[in-house]
Amino acid sequence: MQDAESERQFVLQAVEERGIRFVQLWFPDVLGYLKAFAIPSEELPEALAEGASFDGSSIDGFARAGEADMIARPVPRTFTSLPWRPEDRGVARMYCDIHTPNGEPYEGDPRRVLKRVMERARALGFTPYVGPEIDFYVFRDSSVPEPLDAGAYFDLTPLDVGSDFRRRVITYLEGIGIPVKESHHEAASSQHGVTLRHADPLTIADSMMSFRLVVKEVARELDRYATFMPKPLERSAGSGLHLHVSLFEGERNAFFDATDEHGLSKTARSFTAGVLRHAREITAVTNQWVNSYKRLVPGWEAPTWISWGVRNRASLVRIPLAKPGKEASSRIEYRAPDPACNPYLALAVMLAAGLSGMENEHELPPEAPENLDSMSDAEREALGVASLPETLPEALAEMRDGMLVRDTLGEHVFEWFLANKVDEWNEYKAYVTGFELERYLPRL
Repeated sequence: MQDAESERQFVLQAVEERGIRFVQLWFPDVLGYLKAFAIPSEELPEALAEGASFDGSSIDGFARAGEADMIARPVPRTFTSLPWRPEDRGVARMYCDIHTPNGEPYEGDPRRVLKRVMERARALGFTPYVGPEIDFYVFRDSSVPEPLDAGAYFDLTPLDVGSDFRRRVITYLEGIGIPVKESHHEAASSQHGVTLRHADPLTIADSMMSFRLVVKEVARELDRYATFMPKPLERSAGSGLHLHVSLFEGERNAFFDATDEHGLSKTARSFTAGVLRHAREITAVTNQWVNSYKRLVPGWEAPTWISWGVRNRASLVRIPLAKPGKEASSRIEYRAPDPACNPYLALAVMLAAGLSGMENEHELPPEAPENLDSMSDAEREALGVASLPETLPEALAEMRDGMLVRDTLGEHVFEWFLANKVDEWNEYKAYVTGFELERYLPRL
């Protein structure tokens, strides 16, 4: 209690010293959209003590109209001033946990979903850490996806806004306390990648929400349009979200074993086996949009087969080699998610899958060969290699038939997410695409 009170006092003191006039209270909805409302700084002491009420019936996946009142409880450790927009120098933000009016944690809060999985890991004696690699595109505007450069991996494009764009993004991220490991030009024209430093999953999920807002803000300032759409260009690479994951026991990396060929401990192998076993079931959450499945196709380094490998960057799970003497860097890289997912739910189901593998002591199958794409179905079947879902409804069917996602998300979030995605697919089925018009209208 003393620590919590100290954090609250620090926030109140910072508000006074920095001349903060408004505090934005941020929280995610079930689809991963960032929601917010602002309170004057005079109302902050009460909000920190009792929370701030809002109408939950207006938020997707939250309360129904008859149970509208929700309470947003600011998390003091997430307090930071917003460094962009000169007119907003007196604005700060805090992420919030959502509660019901009677003080109970709200079952529809994505932050709560992820917290439950983190508590499960701690009960097993582990602390999870995640480091995300996040891709995105920058276009001239939102009407047509027109690339601004002809760059490729790690190209330096001095005549383009790309380098300046990434530099400003990093400056803003550092201004709100989000450390960046590195940034670079990605594989496709106008595509960029930023890697955040590893942290606990909840911090990373909050940071990813902030990251998406910062990228959009920088694009607005430079009169450009940034998108985290998984596949905005049909003949270019999609945007991925690669999650580097490890578990620690105190100061020791529980994923490292010096006697193993790949430096993987039994814990790491069982965790990876669980992720592979539940990969089809969790894909609807890690890749939640119709467009997500335009990225998960062969030929663009996006995973399509449920496999693991050390050097094969088309594997679903890649094992980066730990540097000699740096055992703490031992980790696995889960490559299926895209940056348009709800990071709280995506991290929750991926971690839950791995923890299930550990609890049930699943055995990691042999490393898959690199030429899976060129094999026949019979050859892949003989190796025991299945594919990821190829469409959203296929992924939803896997999610519906399993228990891991339902148990992880909780009944409320599971049912709402499923119903929303079914509606999205039904809308898509009725939509006449440009492909159909171009191919069929002149002929039929």
